[in-house]
Amino acid sequence: MSTKHVNHLANEKSPYLLQHAHNPIDWYPWGEEAFAKAKAEDKPIFLSIGYSTCHWCHVMERESFEDEAVAEILNRHFVSIKVDREERPDVDHIYMEVCQALTRSGGWPLTIIMTPDKKPFFAGTYFPKTSKYGRPGLIDLLKAISQRWQEKREDLIGFSDEIVELLQHQEKASVDATLSKGLLDTAFEQLERDFDPRYGGFSKAPKFPTPHNMLFLLRYWKHNNNAKALEMVEKTLTAMRKGGIYDHLGYGFSRYSTDDKWLVPHFEKMLYDNALLCHVYLEAYQCTGNKDYAKVAEQILTYVMRDMTNAEGGFYSAEDADSEGEEGKFYVFTRQQILDLLGEKDGTLFADFYDITPQGNFEHGSSILNYVDNDIESYAARVGLEAVDLTRKLEECSAKLYRYRDKRVHPYKDDKVLTVWNALMISAFAKAARVLDGACYAEYAERAFKFIKNKLISKDCRLLARYRDGEAAHLAYLDDYAFLLWALIELYETIYSPLYIKWAQDVCQEMQRLFWDEKNGGFFFYGIDGEQLLTRPKEIYDGAIPSGNSVAAFALLRLANITGKGQFQSLAERLLQTFAGQVEKIPRAHTFYLIALDYHLSAQRKIVIAGTGASKDVWNMLSAAGKRFLPNTVTVFNDTSQADIMRKVIPEVVDQLPVNGQTAAYICENFTCRPPIIGIENFIKQINKI
Repeated sequence: MSTKHVNHLANEKSPYLLQHAHNPIDWYPWGEEAFAKAKAEDKPIFLSIGYSTCHWCHVMERESFEDEAVAEILNRHFVSIKVDREERPDVDHIYMEVCQALTRSGGWPLTIIMTPDKKPFFAGTYFPKTSKYGRPGLIDLLKAISQRWQEKREDLIGFSDEIVELLQHQEKASVDATLSKGLLDTAFEQLERDFDPRYGGFSKAPKFPTPHNMLFLLRYWKHNNNAKALEMVEKTLTAMRKGGIYDHLGYGFSRYSTDDKWLVPHFEKMLYDNALLCHVYLEAYQCTGNKDYAKVAEQILTYVMRDMTNAEGGFYSAEDADSEGEEGKFYVFTRQQILDLLGEKDGTLFADFYDITPQGNFEHGSSILNYVDNDIESYAARVGLEAVDLTRKLEECSAKLYRYRDKRVHPYKDDKVLTVWNALMISAFAKAARVLDGACYAEYAERAFKFIKNKLISKDCRLLARYRDGEAAHLAYLDDYAFLLWALIELYETIYSPLYIKWAQDVCQEMQRLFWDEKNGGFFFYGIDGEQLLTRPKEIYDGAIPSGNSVAAFALLRLANITGKGQFQSLAERLLQTFAGQVEKIPRAHTFYLIALDYHLSAQRKIVIAGTGASKDVWNMLSAAGKRFLPNTVTVFNDTSQADIMRKVIPEVVDQLPVNGQTAAYICENFTCRPPIIGIENFIKQINKI
């Protein structure tokens, strides 16, 4: 009996690396052992970067990395390294920048070939084993590069030196750039130009949700009374909710749509997408009062609580697109399956509403549930039902189908816990708790934060980036700190324990110590104590998630507003100034930066509620403030029963006190506070004017 091959990935914790632990390729994890081997054997390095729920990573593994012929070439002529981009975003960031510079595109799997001292000279993404799809075959590619390494190595090394020199050139701070409202106006105009008026969204296929675009537009609507900005958000949110990108049975959004009408998704579900989209749907509900948006937010959180939370409160990273080797197989149905499961009458009603046709809208005659070209009211009229009765019937059918689907082979779940994505989900749960009056959401937010405190901080008090299977590892990056700072502020404005502000200030202090560039401004991506790579990048571009620098600026401004401490304001202003020149080139690619800039440029307000935690009036006022869309307003609770800690953490508000024993509210703007407001009715009248 043959023994299954085991390579150097077998003892790793990363689900992605473990997926490749039995490939015939002699994979190494990123580390000195691999680099020493490459130097000793005088071989180039084949670097492959991906993540566990990446569809094309699976395809390349099946076609090439499980193939003996490919393995023979790699093992003979290269040293092969696998990297999980979600565990080592620093490595991924640098080599993805190389790929984009050389090929004008990027994605995963990311394929890099480089010298033993980590200098890249070739970059690409997915390669089939043999030439097809207009792409060169991996076998031919490896043979050609190996031959060139032997015969014209000096050319490859010279090219790699040029690439490294390009990487190490960083733009200097834009001291002359103006932090003006013009950047916000230009971004709006660019988004309006790119907007799809039929199906929403801001690009052609493939179409990504880009929640931070919509978060920016809601603020632009609020501060400019611009109806078009709100219209673009509502059109996009409604079309996405109706489309196949949304899981109508189990809830949650897939990563992106392969078409322009949000019908056919790339079926993987990422924690960060759902956290950011939860934020957008909550804010859209605050802006419009449309309960459909609140319902979507609730369903996203239901999905995360049910499927993406471990026993100790941490949130898992992602669910795969594939099951049983086929993308989307878990999610789709044929029309006959629907009729068999629901019966002829209910099955026909359900299938016709959700576009489940005899020929199908997906592969092999199957269909993805969607109602892009439908709506409840018009369909109810066609079938002779009241809208409320149709809704109830569809929900009953959905519940039955969900129970059936749940017995299928589930997609693979990446169960590692990432600090940055957990922080983002914590902020979503905390916001939902106050917008939707959901006490259980606050509990989930607090449990997840406790998980980070208990599991993802080292013995020497350094925040770490990843936890899995009992092991915390990898020094946390800027994004981990910036998103955690945001989460702590959201927790404070939901729970109102001053300890959250104390922890926020501690996180801010460490973030500045580890990542701040004293010479040129801005935060580096990895810390002074991290592995020193080819370059130390600073990122401001908003990709799938907002950049750490943008989130840091936004959170610092809010922390400054809450605490009244000028050092946070000054740091945020310098941070905004540092990147202003880069943002000016294409504002719409930096919408979270613009959210922070909007906060900086607009009138900042603070609502202070003074009383004790036992007072019903206190919590009624805090609740009323929390439900409203007041993006440049913070709410602070001066709990007079905790005067000592308030004086240390938020000293500016300790002199704003109850009036004659009654809870009082103070609305402050431009360093001036209005007279105290007594009574919930008077308070609501005043905040409705903000």
